[in-house]
Amino acid sequence: MEVTSSVMNRVTEMTKCAQLNHTDPLIWAADVSSCLISSGVSLPSTEVAQLLVSDICWSNNVPIAWKFLEKAIAVRLVPPLLVLALLSNSVIPSRRSQPAAYRLYLELLRRLVIPSASEVNGPNYHEVMKSIDDALQLSQRFGNLSREPGIILVEFIFVMVWQLLDASLDDDGLLELVSEKKSTWPVTSQDMEIDDHNIGAKKIDYNDRLYKSNTTLAIEVIGELYRNRVTSRILYLARRNMTVQWGSFVYNLRLLAAKSVSLRNSKNITPEALLQLTSDNRALVSLECKTVSLQQFHAVMASGSLVSSASPSHNASHSVIWLPLDLFLEDIMEGTVVSTTSAAETLTGLLKSHQAITRASWHDAFLGLWIAALRLVQREEGAVEGPIPRLDTCLCVLLCITTLAIVNIVDEEESALIDENEHGKMHTWSEKQVFGNCRKSLVSSLQQLGDFEGLLTPPSSVTSLANQAAAKAIFFFSAGDLRHLIVEACIARHLIDTSAYLWPGYVKGHANQLPPHPITGQMPGWSSLMKGSPLTSPMVHALVSSPASSLAEIETLYGIASSGSNADKISAATILCGASLTRGWNIQEHTGFFIIKLLSPPVPPDYSGIESHLLACAPFLNVLLLGISFIDCIHIFSLHGLVPQLAGVLMPICEVFGSCSPAVSWTLPTGEHLSPLAVFSNSFTLLLKLWRFDQPPFKHVGDITPVGSQLTPEFLLLTRNSQLSSCGNSVEAQQKRKRVFRQCDPSSAGPVFLDSFPKLKLWYRQHQACIASTLSDLKPGTSVYQIFDALLNLMFRKINRRGQSLNGSTSGSSNSSGSLSEDCTLRLKLPAWDILEAVPFALDAALAACAYGRLSPRELTTGLKDLADFLPASMVTIVSYLSAETTRGLWKPASMNGTDWPSPAANLSMVERNINKILAETGVDVPSLFAGETSSATLPLPLAALVSLTITYKVDRITEPLLNLSAPALTTLGSCCPWPCMPIIVALWTQKAKRWTDFLVFSASRTVFHQNNDAVVQLLRVCFQSILGLGFPVITNNGGVGNLLGHGFGSRYAGGITPVAPGILYLRVHRSLRDLLFMTEEILSILMHSVNDITTTGIPIDKIKNPKSGTVLRYGEVSLSAVMTRIKVAASLGASLVWITGGLNLVQTLIKETLPSWFISVHRSELNKVDSGGMIGMLKGYALAYFTILSGAFAWGLDSASPASKKRHVILKAHLEFMASALDGKISLGCNKATWRAYVSGVVCLMVSCTPKWVREVDVAVLRSLSKGLRKWDEEELALALLEIGGVDAMGAAAEFIIESSDLIM
Repeated sequence: MEVTSSVMNRVTEMTKCAQLNHTDPLIWAADVSSCLISSGVSLPSTEVAQLLVSDICWSNNVPIAWKFLEKAIAVRLVPPLLVLALLSNSVIPSRRSQPAAYRLYLELLRRLVIPSASEVNGPNYHEVMKSIDDALQLSQRFGNLSREPGIILVEFIFVMVWQLLDASLDDDGLLELVSEKKSTWPVTSQDMEIDDHNIGAKKIDYNDRLYKSNTTLAIEVIGELYRNRVTSRILYLARRNMTVQWGSFVYNLRLLAAKSVSLRNSKNITPEALLQLTSDNRALVSLECKTVSLQQFHAVMASGSLVSSASPSHNASHSVIWLPLDLFLEDIMEGTVVSTTSAAETLTGLLKSHQAITRASWHDAFLGLWIAALRLVQREEGAVEGPIPRLDTCLCVLLCITTLAIVNIVDEEESALIDENEHGKMHTWSEKQVFGNCRKSLVSSLQQLGDFEGLLTPPSSVTSLANQAAAKAIFFFSAGDLRHLIVEACIARHLIDTSAYLWPGYVKGHANQLPPHPITGQMPGWSSLMKGSPLTSPMVHALVSSPASSLAEIETLYGIASSGSNADKISAATILCGASLTRGWNIQEHTGFFIIKLLSPPVPPDYSGIESHLLACAPFLNVLLLGISFIDCIHIFSLHGLVPQLAGVLMPICEVFGSCSPAVSWTLPTGEHLSPLAVFSNSFTLLLKLWRFDQPPFKHVGDITPVGSQLTPEFLLLTRNSQLSSCGNSVEAQQKRKRVFRQCDPSSAGPVFLDSFPKLKLWYRQHQACIASTLSDLKPGTSVYQIFDALLNLMFRKINRRGQSLNGSTSGSSNSSGSLSEDCTLRLKLPAWDILEAVPFALDAALAACAYGRLSPRELTTGLKDLADFLPASMVTIVSYLSAETTRGLWKPASMNGTDWPSPAANLSMVERNINKILAETGVDVPSLFAGETSSATLPLPLAALVSLTITYKVDRITEPLLNLSAPALTTLGSCCPWPCMPIIVALWTQKAKRWTDFLVFSASRTVFHQNNDAVVQLLRVCFQSILGLGFPVITNNGGVGNLLGHGFGSRYAGGITPVAPGILYLRVHRSLRDLLFMTEEILSILMHSVNDITTTGIPIDKIKNPKSGTVLRYGEVSLSAVMTRIKVAASLGASLVWITGGLNLVQTLIKETLPSWFISVHRSELNKVDSGGMIGMLKGYALAYFTILSGAFAWGLDSASPASKKRHVILKAHLEFMASALDGKISLGCNKATWRAYVSGVVCLMVSCTPKWVREVDVAVLRSLSKGLRKWDEEELALALLEIGGVDAMGAAAEFIIESSDLIM
């Protein structure tokens, strides 16, 4: 109730009378209290506080008035915090003239500034805080719009200390040394002379001494407040959440410590002690977890780093902790899968997340990354040959992707240091170059990398490059290895300098091995180019086969391709698509980006034509299109995240040349003629390789689809537009883009939408309709029907000569062969888009004719081949149409008997035998191909047609682009069709390409898992057993990455083809899985069973001690540290598989739905088990916590820089609400109590220590609720830590929690 003026007048009169009568302060307080209560005024009263303070300052500044005030505070007549706020406004500025009042204020401050729980929980708490806010203008000064009382409380305590600090600076004459030349607060003495000139000299001397001693006391009070547990933690909240104001405060504090005379006069505190008390290191509050389980959690979670990884063996168990890196790098090697995200960016987030959660040093993190990339190269060196070259791509991952990820991490750290330097006021080294710890850690990791000689042997194809890299260190020949190439890549990226050449043991050679010529950085051809030599044929050949070594060389080449003569443009384009793209690892992303820019030439300033300016560039564009049409080149664009940009420049080319009349042509320098159909086909087939255009209409279970399956032209354009938009909006993105692409500014291009390409959009809609349903009847007489008829005549000339017709028409049956062919050609002199519209109908008619015996299989295959030869772009429609018809299951099977269709009989038994060998160690049953006979081999008719068409092509570099269109479709169809379709396809293809036998058989072996969930579960189980060294006797006891991913396979090994490592099998299978939620549940179940297996195996006791307590942590006969290390490996494997399999969506479903369901469900396997002390249950909880946080970190990252983090706060809120509700008893759980407790505490511990930015995104109400639940478990420190890192919004809740907890302790 608001105090009326009459009540306040009565209080004033009572106070004056009591003062005149020298009434005891306690009696006065009792009388005033009775008066207020009888008037309905709630206590403590803010109005009475204002009355008493205003009376003292300064009309009634007498001792009895101060005693009345003190007693009013003691009996809770007035709120003490408000009294301090009101006094500070008047007393601090008048401390020179009123030293006694200032002394009394300081004494009151020492006693009263620490609030009690009764104050925080009192009925007038909000009103008191509002009055404090008004008195000190806190919301206005700090920009606190919410005026939440807890936040005001933190600001109040911070201001109380800050005022003392600035007042002390002013007293010592130091306030003018701060940057603003004045205090933020009104602390400057307003009256430097004594007001009363009648007082004696002794009184003046006394006041002067009191004034000086007050300054020292004020400094000592600051120290006391920092020593106090409550106020120090509240000040820590201010440090975390009020960084700008804290920076000014700390600057003033350091100035005081450096120059204050009063501080040096203190007998209770020294400058060094004050700085130590207020240092950032002391402010970081550690989690002093009270329960034994959390002590163990912190002790064992720090294990598993690479601190002992200097062992030359690359299978050392110490490096297994970096398993997620190995899995990610191996997964991105799937050449047929296109990604829209840069692998370097994803790897950056993965490495940062894993380093933070494992609490490893950056030295260990970089060393783990190098080892993982080197293992990838070594596996590929031992891999089988296949249609997709992978070695250059592996080296791209090692020397380019990995290096770019490290560049991102180093730049991020050093940019933050530069920003801190620019904003910090105490630094004096602002003009110096900043090098962070990450750069130093990189150097040390590269130096230690030389110990892993077994991993550094270069593939034979790059031995000469490795030797050249090693020889740069000194002018003699040296046996180079992969470390020399890595070091050169780091030097090229400016991560290190050439002082690396002086590292001990960096080069190994002899002085008598001097080369005939010094080895320089540039190859002869490139040095000639930089000197201005013309692009002659021999020079072009040399530059195509040798990669550029610097960005300057590529920029020079780009300049020629942009503005040179037509011949030079073509030569430059040819060079750009050569070794500089595939092996120019130091400048590869620049090369790819320059190619994209060249595919989108600007409109010439003087161009005035009606048709597109692209037509004039046809020969030049065609060279670029052919140069990058190979699958390994597309893979490189994918790894660098350039696919959306590439799609954006290919679509205009397709639109223009697909609409161009074939009457137009261009003469090439060789004398050949280039038609628009050729340019269109090259651009169109390249564009279609960027997404799974052939994807059959499968329905995935649930809302989760495999990673990459969502790619469509619309998605590619949206991603492109989003990338350009983010580059334009984000300062950080602009800086990164400026660093990476110095001369090219992609943000200058506007957004592009599919509506901008009407012909392409029309074809795409028709394409989708053909895949979704059967074709409708084509009406005779239409333009499409005429083209359809011409296509059939082109495809089946011989049949037409015999007088037969596939379309039911007799027209043209009497024509001669020559006139028929000529007529078809004339009738098909049409733009490519018009022809493509009729192709599905021609295919439908041809397939139907074959099914009803009017067309032989051989004639069908020949007709399809003729169609693809006439218009290579039609191969896209052939593949998609036959794929869709196969999945519809409407066609009769084709007998692969060698008469009508090709027979696989010659190789089927070999395929079956080798599939069994490949899967020998998985424990999976391989279905028998046939019951004794191979003559029963059948394929669906459309699939038989597609296979027969593909095996008519020669296997060479020229036909590779067309074959790579069909290869993914054949794999998908072979997987979805009944067994043994895929082995039949492989048996046919092994007759065609014998050198690919091992690769093709491996592809067939993957089919075993595609339609058998039990087989996939068994494969997952073996993956966990292999990495942990459990289960099958063929797996070594040590486990490790070598067991999981192997070292390559093939028939070159003694005894023929070898089993494929289970991890490789899963990484090649997971994209075909349909029920991803089921797989996630199985991974969770297998993880829990793995914990059981780990704790029951006879692991020797390791004398690993808690680093703090020194106690040995054991469970029975097993070292708890050793157990947790293996559990962490199992959890990291599970998290990696979930993330790799389903990406962001699956991880979010795991956290939001799967895990809560698991905790609620009753697990029968645990009902009959007795676990002494709940130790196994506790370990399961920790495993789940580690698994959950790792999964989230892989998908979301640690910060908010990634678009993937947009929904993180929603998912976290839902999961933490579930945890809080269960802690509050609102949800009944079915799991082991020890498991639940360990999970909750583990998740909170990991979020607090490793992912604090996540916590700041969660609603404060959820954090409050969860912290209350933790308090019920006596996890006070953990509950407080959760609130402390919750950001500004949680700052008030944390402060109130601190106060309430301190009262409980007291």
